[in-house]
Amino acid sequence: MKSQSTPIVSVVIPMYNVEKYLRQCLDSVLAQTFRQFEVICVDDGCQDGTLSILEEYDDPRIFLIQQRNRGLSGARNTGIKAARGIYVALLDSDDFWAPEKLAKHVNHLNHNPDVGVSYCPSWFVDDDGKPMGIGQFPKLKHISKKTVICRNPVGNGSAAVIRRSLLMDMDMNKGTGKRFMAFDEALRQSEDIELWTRIALSKNCKFEGIASPMTFYRVNGGGLSANLAKQLATWEYAMDKNRRSYPKAFAQVYGLAKAYQLRYLARRAVQSRQSWTAIRLVHQALFCNLGILREEPKRTLLTLGCAWLSLLPKPLYQAIEQFAMGQVGQQLQQKTQWQQELKPKL
Repeated sequence: MKSQSTPIVSVVIPMYNVEKYLRQCLDSVLAQTFRQFEVICVDDGCQDGTLSILEEYDDPRIFLIQQRNRGLSGARNTGIKAARGIYVALLDSDDFWAPEKLAKHVNHLNHNPDVGVSYCPSWFVDDDGKPMGIGQFPKLKHISKKTVICRNPVGNGSAAVIRRSLLMDMDMNKGTGKRFMAFDEALRQSEDIELWTRIALSKNCKFEGIASPMTFYRVNGGGLSANLAKQLATWEYAMDKNRRSYPKAFAQVYGLAKAYQLRYLARRAVQSRQSWTAIRLVHQALFCNLGILREEPKRTLLTLGCAWLSLLPKPLYQAIEQFAMGQVGQQLQQKTQWQQELKPKL
């Protein structure tokens, strides 16, 4: 990896059998209005045509690193270690960005030295990259430790742009001479939640978001998020690991955090038409901590209602779902337009 100029942003793209999605992902990076970046593509043991897609691109800013399969965390760690930029932008290879994303995040971080993790809302797209009309619109400012533990404001692994110095400080093997490991490679899911929680509890830096939704997150039923039981188990592992190190921080919020996670998994179950699993999970969430009903009554009751409605015949449920998604999509678009009118452009 050699280049004449030092980039401002290092874009880290882990790759594992993503020939279907990689072109859209890379095109979105090369279309960025901010141009001072490098793209570190980490081949995590691809066995399909991913590398043949990558070979189509003749851009000196794109670099390839190859390794045996280590999983998403391991591929990210390899890319971060090789990064030369001031900032690291994580982009999963099945997701993509709006053209102005890097420009806005660089401006945000440049003008707010106390912000360590900059993120943005995300729109959901289906397996073919088509908008679903819904997305993740998290809290953007005044992010407390409780917010990070309970709600993961970053949302997904392609939404964040992080100071490289912060990621280097989060090396779990620092000072041992072992492999660099900011993300816990024992985790195949919830690895981002574990890292954000560890940063929030151990570092005096802010998480802060930009109002514009500039990440397109692909909802893929065949991906990691499809195995709900495994996802809950890895979330509990990630939380327990940090809870042992920071027991006081978790004393008041762990039950609420687990309730939010169970509710999230219930929504995933609804999306994949696992009706009884969704019903079980949303009721577990309520029994775990009724605080989710007090703090977010609309979303909690909506999840409960959707779980039971998913028992309806598929055509009827899909008609109701499409109507509801349309209504929510309109509200999110109105919310975004309203935020843009009130806030100065970054």
